[in-house]
This record gives sequence, structure tokens and C-alpha cells, in this order.
Amino acid sequence: MSRRHRGTRRGTRRGDLVAVLVAGLLVAGCSAGPDEPSSTSTPSPSTSRSSTAAASPSPTVPPPAPHRAACYRLSTADLTRPTDQSTPVSCHSRHTTRTIFVGGPHAGAASTSAGDAARQHPSTTCPRQLARFLGGSAKARDLARFQVVWFTPTREEAAAGAQWFRCDLVAFSRGDRLLALPTKGTLARVLADPAALDTYGLCGTAAPGARGFARVVCGKPHSWRAIDTIALAGGGAYPGAAKVRRAGEQDCKSRARAKAADTLKFKYGWEWPTAEQWRAGQHFGYCWAPS
Repeated sequence: MSRRHRGTRRGTRRGDLVAVLVAGLLVAGCSAGPDEPSSTSTPSPSTSRSSTAAASPSPTVPPPAPHRAACYRLSTADLTRPTDQSTPVSCHSRHTTRTIFVGGPHAGAASTSAGDAARQHPSTTCPRQLARFLGGSAKARDLARFQVVWFTPTREEAAAGAQWFRCDLVAFSRGDRLLALPTKGTLARVLADPAALDTYGLCGTAAPGARGFARVVCGKPHSWRAIDTIALAGGGAYPGAAKVRRAGEQDCKSRARAKAADTLKFKYGWEWPTAEQWRAGQHFGYCWAPS
């Protein structure tokens, strides 16, 4: 799945519209006001009038922002919720998400100024922070099973002044099932090493579109692999399935041939984006080949 996976808030799923071809032949295809005085009567001369100053309200302190680099044990269903109140767990124990950035005016060191904080928005900031954290090329990140999700304060926290947002790194194992993240070392800059895709890349249990096909991380048993992405021209409007299919098919065939042991007889699969994915910003398709 692609950005931000988090239901429709986080991104879109990579679709199953796919052409699987053998040497070019299609075989199976994706308030109150100020305090009032306690009495309005005029004191008698025999008594002294006492008064008390109105107590100044204590300043409201916003709830603390989440810790940066915290880890959590979340499920896929948890990712579809806008808020998360889970207790962090040790990053040396089993966990499925890791915070890589906390932004907003009350996020401490994450924001350098109120102006910077005001310009931050999770839908744009979190993907940028994911790219910075993982390293590598944009193509490598598109071919990996990593995504970013974000959480915001609860309604009660927001009412108390909380304005932070939390960006969490996740990875997918099979389908939408979350992968347990490493308990040793760090994933920072992991995609700077191309070999990391052998573990965290996008692979399949069968030819894409075929019966029994499921997306899996390449560190799990698989028989096909997404070997490349192919950018597609077009603006905001979806060009149409037929057009995006034709646009990338020959390029995919050529790239699969270049990687095949037998350049005269080989298989490849071209998977183009759906209209929903296009609207979400995925203007590329996946080129697949047997692994």
C-alpha cells in the first residue's frame, strides 16, 4: 500500500489492475464575566468592609507532546484512527510502529519557530520526514513496503491546547498485515543500501493478478518481485486505464528483458495505477518479474 496508508486519510492501496505477459503475450492480468462581589449592600459604620482580590486564573499548560523515537504495538485497524492513546513500549521489544517525527507548535525541538509550526501539516510533513528517515532514492522508497501514518491529539487534548502531530513509520508484511520492526539497530537511512530491498522490498506470492497472488515483503517467501517503477505523464485528471496501461507496458517489457536470464523467453507484469490512486498522487506503475 502506498503514504501513507491509513484508510483514506493516509493514502491508497496499490491496486490489482495488472497485465502479466509472457514474451509480450498477455496471460493473466488490479462565561462567565468577571467575578461579581459577594454582597452589594453598604457596610454599616460599626463594621469594617473586607474585600478579596479576584484570583488570577492559572495559565493553561497544554498536554505534553508524544516522545520522539517512541515505539508502539499497533494493529492495522489502529492506523485508520486519527488519534492514538497507546502506551509506548520498549523499542527493544516487539513493536510495529516507531515515531520518527513530532511536529507542531507544542512539540518542543521538533519545531524551530511558531511560524515554522504553523506551516507544518501532517499530510505533507510526515511523507517528507519518512523520506529523510529512510534515505535512498524516491524509486527505492516506492519499491519498499515502508509507509508513514500520523496521529493528532484527541478532542479533549486539543481543547486543552495540544497542537502536535506524530509521524510513525510502519512496514507491511503480507497484504495489510503489519511487519514487526527490528528490535536491534535502527532503520534510519536503511534504504541508502540498495540491498535493503531484498528484505523490505515489494514482492508477490504469485504473478500479480493471478490466483493466489498476495503482496508480501521480500524478506518473506515469494515468487515474483516488483523490479522497477515507471513514471506516467499526466496532470490531475486520470488519463484512463487503457492509456496508462499502454503508456508503461513497453518500458516494463524492456526492463524485464534486461534482467532476464533468457532474453527471448521471459515473463513480466505491468501494474498501472487506478483512478483512485492517481488522485492520491501515485502517477507511476509497477513493473514485475519472476524472482
